[in-house]
Amino acid sequence: MYVIFALCVPAAVPFARRAPFAALASSLLLWAFAPPLPALLSASEVGNWLFDPFAWQLMFVLGMLCRLHPVPPGFKDSEMARWLVRFAFAAVAMFAAVKLLVLTQPMPGEMKQHLAFARAVNFIVIAMVAAYFVHRGTVARIAAHLPSVLTVGRTGLVCFVGGTLISVIVDTAMPRALHGAAAFAAALAGDAVAIGATLMLAKAWRGMLRRQKARTAVNGAGCR
Repeated sequence: MYVIFALCVPAAVPFARRAPFAALASSLLLWAFAPPLPALLSASEVGNWLFDPFAWQLMFVLGMLCRLHPVPPGFKDSEMARWLVRFAFAAVAMFAAVKLLVLTQPMPGEMKQHLAFARAVNFIVIAMVAAYFVHRGTVARIAAHLPSVLTVGRTGLVCFVGGTLISVIVDTAMPRALHGAAAFAAALAGDAVAIGATLMLAKAWRGMLRRQKARTAVNGAGCR
């Protein structure tokens, strides 16, 4: 799915830049009719995918629109923006409370596969909360004290691919016979190992790039 989306970027980005409302409307329409689309297109194998690309394209289109058409600087300090931020904080808290206290069992797979409305709204309000902290400079202050996490962000593609492999390895190594507190402790340990491995991968990759850049500079100076 990610490869397909990447291949669509040369056509999707210019379209979203020229006609943002048409891009959003097209994406919403495709998302709304995502569940029956595979059958209509005789693409039955899509029904077995964990992520339906016809549905999940909505998140990528929203990301493109946010990047290509950011809100005006003055809007961030307006009364409407303040109300939207309050709504986003309340929605994030509500979603978290419902998931942690009410819907404690795994959700139906179709909700994730077809990007259910509640899941899409949850993503949007989390993004709004994150944007609020970016605007206030909170993220920049935290990043200044967490350079290793910042390195992960700067090597996003490598850590995305490597992190997928790391998570599969950690999940495979996890014991299956544990229950209760032991299973919870093992899961936390697995998360710690995965996070540590990703941080190490980012640091090693940045170091390799830095050494390559230094060698290139030395070689270039020698040729001159």
